[in-house]
Amino acid sequence: MGYQSFKDLRVWQEAKDIAIAIYKITSEGRLSKDYGFRDQLQRSAISIASNIAEGYERNSDKDFIRFLFMAKGSLSELRTQLDIALSIGHIDNETFQNIENQCQHVGAMLTKLIKSRRDH
Repeated sequence: MGYQSFKDLRVWQEAKDIAIAIYKITSEGRLSKDYGFRDQLQRSAISIASNIAEGYERNSDKDFIRFLFMAKGSLSELRTQLDIALSIGHIDNETFQNIENQCQHVGAMLTKLIKSRRDH
C-alpha cells in the first residue's frame, strides 16, 4: 500500500463528511434531546470512516476488505437509523435525502473498492 495514507482515500474523506453532517444534525432540534438515538447515530456514522482507516492500516488486502465490509455494515445501520429519524419526525425530508444521497454514494464507492481489492 506504499506511502499513501488512508486520508488520501476519497471514500474515507466522504465517510468523514457523513459523520460531520450527522454531528451537525444531532446537535439541534428533537434529535439533540433524544440522547440514546443521537448517540447511536453518531456511533454508526463515526464507525464508517473509522473502519475504512483501521482496515487500511492493517496493510493487507484481506484485512482491508474485511474492514470495508464492516464499514458497509455501519453504513447500513446509519441508513436504517436515518429512516427511523425521518419516520418519527426527528429530521425533515430534505435533511434525510441529503444524507441518504451521501450514504448511497459512499456505499457505491465501498463496493467498488472491495471489488478492486479482490481483483488486486
